[in-house]
Amino acid sequence: MNRIIQISVLALFLLSSCSDQGSTSSAALPEYSASASDTLTKHLIPFNAELPTIGLLMYNGVLTTEITAAADVFTKHPEGEDQRFNVITIAETKKSIVTEEGLTIVPDYTFATCPQLTVLFVPSAYDMYSQVNNENIVAFIKKKNEETEYTVSNCGGAQLIGAAGIAKGKKIVTWIGGGAQLQKDYPELLVQDDAVVTYVEDGKFLSSNGNLASYVSALNLVEKMTSPEHRAFVESYLYLDRLQDWEPGARNQELVPGS
Repeated sequence: MNRIIQISVLALFLLSSCSDQGSTSSAALPEYSASASDTLTKHLIPFNAELPTIGLLMYNGVLTTEITAAADVFTKHPEGEDQRFNVITIAETKKSIVTEEGLTIVPDYTFATCPQLTVLFVPSAYDMYSQVNNENIVAFIKKKNEETEYTVSNCGGAQLIGAAGIAKGKKIVTWIGGGAQLQKDYPELLVQDDAVVTYVEDGKFLSSNGNLASYVSALNLVEKMTSPEHRAFVESYLYLDRLQDWEPGARNQELVPGS
């Protein structure tokens, strides 16, 4: 788990280090006045306009894992191979956003400067009232859905999909316990039983319960866009095999003789 947390923090660090130069086709690397021993620039991933672009929508109060999950999954590639995707963060303005857990992230792009997206990830907050009633966020999702190959919602992000009116007649799932209200608010959606459904896919629309289940939607999508072999590589890189036999609440520790 420590390794996964470290990777998530690194992904956030990389994402917040990109520079938005006001162009919708490329992003230049920022300049740093760091010491010669600083390895930051060795890890920066430049924007490549020829690659599919994965957009991570952000706003104040967003759940951190619903940003880092997609970043974890889509930034990984085998050593010696070129990057496969651009992964960018997007917010309404260039002002930094603060996640539910208190992390501060500076977005790469704004709604006005966002490049064309192949995928848009729509995350959630514990209180979605402000987001659902923000006409700019809803309009951005609606506009970008016209160009995306996939639009993904995690947790309460399903409410923004409903507010945008882009998935009428499509299956969707939300956070555990939120399905009844989602169906009431947006009767045109085919809301699935969140008590038993973790992830659902219907055409270009993918959705999950959110939080760590956001890794499920990201991994399923990266497999669709690459191959089962690449998904297996990503899962191995993230040490997900260490969680397969993990029991919640249990402590895994090596017994030391004499202790």
